[in-house]
Parts: sequence; C-alpha cells; structure tokens
Amino acid sequence: MIAICVPADAQPPDLPGVDERPKGERTRLTSADGTAFAAHEARATEPSGAAMVVLPDVRGLFGFYASLAESFAGAGVDAIAMDYFGRTAGTDERPGDWEFWPHVQATTPEQVRTDVAATVERVRTISAADRVYTVGFCFGGGHSFAQAASGLGLDGVIGFYGPPRKKRDNFPSPIELVDDFECPVLGLFGGADEGIPADEVDAFGSALSATGVEHRLHTYPGAPHSFFDRSYDAYAEECADAWRRVLAFTGRR
Repeated sequence: MIAICVPADAQPPDLPGVDERPKGERTRLTSADGTAFAAHEARATEPSGAAMVVLPDVRGLFGFYASLAESFAGAGVDAIAMDYFGRTAGTDERPGDWEFWPHVQATTPEQVRTDVAATVERVRTISAADRVYTVGFCFGGGHSFAQAASGLGLDGVIGFYGPPRKKRDNFPSPIELVDDFECPVLGLFGGADEGIPADEVDAFGSALSATGVEHRLHTYPGAPHSFFDRSYDAYAEECADAWRRVLAFTGRR
C-alpha cells in the first residue's frame, strides 16, 4: 500500500525570495469522458511563460496542493492543482480524515491521463505560457513521470519521490514507459526514503540515459520521503534547493 505523503494540515515550504502569492480559486474541470473533477487554479501576476499542472498524493486535492499552486503563481508560473477522484468521490471538499484508499484503488492510468489532459488544456486556456509542465508528489510523482509518455506535448515532467518502479499491478511503472518519453524529466528523491531505494533511482536514470531522454535525478542524502513540507525544519535547505531546481527546470530562475 502507498503511504500517506503529508498530513492533511501540511503546508508547502516557503518559496525563497517570494513574499506574496496570488490567491487562487477552487473550480471544476470536465474530463473527456464527461467526468467533473475538482481543481484549484492560480494565475501569476507577472507571468514567466511557464505553466504547471500539480498532481497530488493519495489524498487527492487538499490545502497543501492548493497552496502549492499559489506558490507557483507567486513565482510567475500559472498553475492548476487537480484531483483524481471525481468519478468516485465527487467534487466537494473533503475532511482530512476521509477514506481515500478505496478511491485510489479505483483509479486507472487511463483515467489519470484523461484528467491530466483536461487540466493541461485548461492551463493552456487561462495562461499565455509557451511551456507546460507537470509536477507530482509520491503517488502523483509516479503519475507525473508517466505523463512524459502521454502524448500531451509537455515541456517536462517533475516528480518528488515518485516511485520509478511499479507500486500497483494495473499501473505501468515509469521505468517501463521510458521508451515512449517525449520530454525532459526532473526527479527529486530523499536518500532516507525506504520506499524508493537508491538502486531504483539509479535504474531509472540508466533507463532514461539508454533512451536518450534528457533528465536530472537528484537525491538529498538523509532526507525522508515527503521532505518537501514546511514543518520539516531540518530540511529547509533541501526544500529551498528543490524549489530552485524546479524553477530552473521550467526556465524560471
């Protein structure tokens, strides 16, 4: 079973050099199969030309990812954080202790891709950006990596502690999809993450190199899974560095 990534009351780490974040808004998007799903969109007041689709962890869309979308907007990156569970849990906000696992088990790769596609279309509609990326965390990190093979015309995919190898039988793992990757990859991992051992990260890097995919995989020694959290004071430098790497990857420095 995939572990909870961050607590329900977690907040993303502060973005270095950014004091104000544009206020975003919760909205509903519609997938190609007619499914309505929740999203939170935030528009940059000073656009950089980049846009981001945020893929949450197993809890789906909640405060951490809404705040993260607003942080990206504060850095000049238009952003939409999406939810996975419109088909089974509807679009209303949920309590922090909700039973997410049955809804996680009900998702399929095709559903995730279809919902990501709708979110990408929406962010291109609201943004003048000429570059679109995905970023995901844990469960969403693996999904973000997989979107490199989705045919959505992305400019790059980013995964925070996204498992390179298969965690669920009905989902192909990112390492199995690298032959179809169409864009660069940024992966950020914790060296003390017992769920993603170093040999898996190394194997992912080797597979990406073998297929000629541009990639940057970075491991923070001693950092745990889900280190990208404001409450982890001991990893403030790692969080600041991760922000720098993500923004540099999108061309926003």
